Amino acid sequence: MTRGKLWGSVSAVILVVSAAAWTLPRMSGEPPAARPQPTAPSESNGTTLRFPAGAPQLAFLRTSDAILDAEPLLEALPGRIAYDEDRTARLGAPMAGRVTRIAATLGTRVRRGDLLAVIASPEYAQAVADVRRAELEARHKGQAFDRARVLFEGEVMPRREFESLETDLREAEVELGRARRRLELLSSGGPAENGELPIRAPLAGVVTERSINPGTLVGPDTAQPLFVISDPENLRVVIDVPEQHIGVLRTGQHVSVEVDAYSGRRFDATVVYVGDVLDPASRRIQVRCRIDNAGRLLKPEMYARVTPVMETQSPRVRVPIAAIVTAGVNSYVFVETRPGQFERRQVTASTQGREFAYLRSGVAAGERVVVSGASLLNSELQGS
Repeated sequence: MTRGKLWGSVSAVILVVSAAAWTLPRMSGEPPAARPQPTAPSESNGTTLRFPAGAPQLAFLRTSDAILDAEPLLEALPGRIAYDEDRTARLGAPMAGRVTRIAATLGTRVRRGDLLAVIASPEYAQAVADVRRAELEARHKGQAFDRARVLFEGEVMPRREFESLETDLREAEVELGRARRRLELLSSGGPAENGELPIRAPLAGVVTERSINPGTLVGPDTAQPLFVISDPENLRVVIDVPEQHIGVLRTGQHVSVEVDAYSGRRFDATVVYVGDVLDPASRRIQVRCRIDNAGRLLKPEMYARVTPVMETQSPRVRVPIAAIVTAGVNSYVFVETRPGQFERRQVTASTQGREFAYLRSGVAAGERVVVSGASLLNSELQGS
């Protein structure tokens, strides 16, 4: 094959491939690749950028209000929401038996002494019988003593015999008191339910957990509590604080609490307990905070982020870290002064964490700050 014929064949192949590349996407219905949108020209005076209405660059920018917030002492510490143990009761069965009736379900609000469940227990039946036997014995000894006193006062009975009967009466009364006290402890201080063991609420609150059903066998060795009663409007936040931060927290210190369920919302809490013993394995100390949960939004065992806040200083302007751009040793943010107009301002950060920076100067609360796309604006400003 001559060189001319060879180049002719190659040219024919190239034409066929090019035609196929142009035709196949259109035959398959696939849209052609989108062309990049041209950018609109911006105006700049060295610190301010102005974009015309509808400029494509504006689609890449996102702004939010700068807000006042208490300045944190530390980065957020991991914690969890827990019951207030001072307002919580975990009830077990004082003796073995079978559940015959349940009077309270999950979510039931109870008062102190309200009936929760009834348990048929042979041991409790024996305790009831002991009280009745002691009552009969005390009554019999009391009657014998009354007769003896008449005889003694009539000088018919010797003193020794009279004193012996008095001693028997006092012993019977002591035994009756012991039997009654035991029965009261078993029945939580309330009356028995047809001779069966009643489980009563020792404090007012809400039934938050229940692990029994009618017919369940229970006893002192039951692993889970039969009922948990607590006040869901008063909870605790438990924090395991690293050793190096122990000196920052003290009783009465205010902290800010965040949970994933309510993104962007903060709950105020107060430190009520700082542990005295360091965990030798984790090198952390436990801190407990009181938190008001009047709206019952928070739930025990939620994970939380707890931030100790400064109390001696006024709140500072808070902006996201993404809003800050650096040039040399200086930090800047872009403020939207009017639609399509952005002013670069130098700022001084007082505290800077992983998510937010707290500013001493440069931005006022309520101003619109660019929180996404600030680097693009900075490049545009430097190139203009």
